[in-house]
Amino acid sequence: MDEVNQTLFIPLYGKALVSKQKILLHDPMAEKIWEKEQFPIRGKSASKWLAYNMAMRARVFDHWTEKMLKNAPDALVLHIGCGLDSRCKRVKQPYTNWIDCDFPDVLKVRKQYYSETENYHMKEVNAADPQQVKALPDAKEAIVILEGISMYLKKEEIITFFQTLQSKYAKLHILMDVYTEFAAKASKYKNPINDVGVTKVYGIDDIHDVLTGKIRFKAEHSFTPAKLVDRLKPAEKVVFKMLFTGKMYRKIYRLYELEM
Repeated sequence: MDEVNQTLFIPLYGKALVSKQKILLHDPMAEKIWEKEQFPIRGKSASKWLAYNMAMRARVFDHWTEKMLKNAPDALVLHIGCGLDSRCKRVKQPYTNWIDCDFPDVLKVRKQYYSETENYHMKEVNAADPQQVKALPDAKEAIVILEGISMYLKKEEIITFFQTLQSKYAKLHILMDVYTEFAAKASKYKNPINDVGVTKVYGIDDIHDVLTGKIRFKAEHSFTPAKLVDRLKPAEKVVFKMLFTGKMYRKIYRLYELEM
C-alpha cells in the first residue's frame, strides 16, 4: 500500500483498542484484523485520545447509516474508501445492497477478512475517477458514506464525484467529514497521518464550494456527541473535551450531511 492507503491502519487501531477495552464501540472484526496485521503504529497515531475520537466518529457514521437505512431500506449503500472498516457488520439495520469501495491494494487485504454475499460486495473504486464511479450499480436511491476520504481529494475532484453521483441516482444521502483549509495546511507539520508519511491533504472552509446541481447542505453534525463523551471516565472526559470538542476542534474538522 502507498502512504495514503496506509492511513487506514490509524482508525483500525483506534477501533480495535476501544473495542478490546469494551468502551464506546463494539468491533470484534477490528480486533481480529489488528491482531493479525500488527501494522507499526507510533507517535500521535497511538494516542488513546485519538482512539476515542476514531471510535466516536465511527459510532456517529454507524448511527447515521442505520437511520438512513430505516427510512430507505432498499437504498444502495456505498462506503467509499472503506479501508478495513467493519461498518457493514456493525450496522444492524438490514440492507439489500451494500458495496464497500476502495483501491485494489486495499481490497486485496480486505478480502482476506470479508466475504461477499448476496447483499454485500466489494468493488475497486477511485472516487477521483468518474468512469469508475459511473460503473457503480444503478439504483433509485443511494446512501453514500465518505469517512476519512475528502481530505485526499481536491475540490474539483469532489465536485466531479458529486456530479457523477447525480447522473446515476435520483436520491442521495451523503455524510462526509472534511478538514478546513487551516487544518490542511497545518497537517504538513502536525497530524497523525504524518506518522505514515502523508503530508499533503486538502481542506474545505465552506461546504457550498463543492456542492453542485441539486445536492444541498442538510445539517452539520458533531463527531463527539455528549452522550458518547459522557461514557469516558471523569478525568479522561476533561482532557478529551479540551482536545476534541468545542469551537477550536471545529476550526480544523467538520462533519456535514448532504442530500438530493
